[in-house]
Amino acid sequence: MPLSPPMNPTPKEPAMHKPTAEQQDAIDAFATSDDLVISAGAGSGKTSTLRMLAETAPRRRGIYIAYNKAIATDAARSFPRNVSCSTAHSLAFRAVGFQYKDRLDAPRQPARVVANLLGITGPLDFEPDLILSPQQAARLALATVARFCSTADPAIGSHHVPKVNGVTDPAATAHLREEITRLALAAWADLTRPYGRLKFSHDHYLKIWQLSYPRLPADYVLLDEAQDADPVIASIVGNQQCQRIAVGDEAQAIYEWRGAVNAMAKWPGKRLHLTKSFRFGPAAAAEANKWLDALDAPIRITGHEPLPTRIAALPEPETILTRSNAGAIREVVQALAAGRRTALVGGGNAIRSLAAAAISLKAGTGTDHPELFAFNSWAEVQEYVRQDQGGADLKTFVTLIDDFGPDSIIAALDRLVDEPRPGRSGETAAQVTVSTAHKAKGREWSTVRISDDFHEPRRDEDGYHKPVSPAEARLAYVAVTRARDTLDRGALAWIDGYNPR
Repeated sequence: MPLSPPMNPTPKEPAMHKPTAEQQDAIDAFATSDDLVISAGAGSGKTSTLRMLAETAPRRRGIYIAYNKAIATDAARSFPRNVSCSTAHSLAFRAVGFQYKDRLDAPRQPARVVANLLGITGPLDFEPDLILSPQQAARLALATVARFCSTADPAIGSHHVPKVNGVTDPAATAHLREEITRLALAAWADLTRPYGRLKFSHDHYLKIWQLSYPRLPADYVLLDEAQDADPVIASIVGNQQCQRIAVGDEAQAIYEWRGAVNAMAKWPGKRLHLTKSFRFGPAAAAEANKWLDALDAPIRITGHEPLPTRIAALPEPETILTRSNAGAIREVVQALAAGRRTALVGGGNAIRSLAAAAISLKAGTGTDHPELFAFNSWAEVQEYVRQDQGGADLKTFVTLIDDFGPDSIIAALDRLVDEPRPGRSGETAAQVTVSTAHKAKGREWSTVRISDDFHEPRRDEDGYHKPVSPAEARLAYVAVTRARDTLDRGALAWIDGYNPR
């Protein structure tokens, strides 16, 4: 017997347009109650398609799991009453998180307080050049717990300890991981007690819920953005005994670097496609397909013919997309120098804290920044990124600091304005919005220019390109599919002459 549908207080939107042939295929497959994988190209109306599925089965209870609260709220306005729209965190809070509400509302804890709670009474000595203060050890222990909470692993292990930039000795690394793992286990023991003393976060109760192997009260579960699912969430949905539908675009799997998993790759069930994009016209679809060709992706997309999207140069675009955070700051500095009011998607707090750490290192006073605390001077950081492969992720930031100076970067960040939104106009409106391609995922703008920090692969001695890495191709695909009206390909125009062996 199907479960009784929940009451949804949000009003239902008017009936949708007639399904396309691909959407009808998805509707027919959904009716079988078998697991499904729906690969949805950029702008192909995947949320609308999921709503169509739900509307065909008004007596079956469904749960739609969204990537974030804003998406879940929007979905709740349009999905039928038999579908509960939520984030995984909301589901986890209702199940177990409410027990920790008082701890969620507690004030932040300085690292010295965390160190005291974990019983760290003095410095930890790992090698002559690496002595961790109690505060630094406490931060590493909590970072280890955070990494564990983003996995489906059943217990904390040494592999969850973050890399410490500047530590290269294998023996010191092994010793550090052993000690930090011990502290992280103590921290997790405290966090799992309702009346523990460490600061509790939303990711903590989500992990606790996942470890309980919950069963969702539904006949089917819709997992959106499954190509970038948190391993914790993918595990929860994957363990359900009801019909499971994973939806997303594998070509937009761009968060592997922070632990996301492509849940679609090994998801059981019939595989379907949505290839008609309603975001842009044929010209932009053709551009996107060049990157899908480079990825050897299973789908190619078609544009919406009534939309005259252009590929053209844009001297003053509405939005600039960059490959990296450092590239975004460069664009911010340049836009401000040109007199344009500038917004930065996601704000600049992460870069600001790195720049402040650089100021301290340049002054010879050290820093507690988690990515730089193992260094005693800025010169050591520069040497590290020049000589050690482990410093590759810091290299663009170091170059940015050396080119502009940390004080200038902080001054530029202080001049940022908010992103444009309805009702904001005149002198308070941003004239240009800068975003990394990662933060642009799921969004769209009228006009978009691609920044110059995307790079063409090198060529060999015979003139053939080195193969573009899948991660870079996926990021490029995301970037070139954000514009509705005009796309300036900028540094990604090289794809026209891509010639690998």
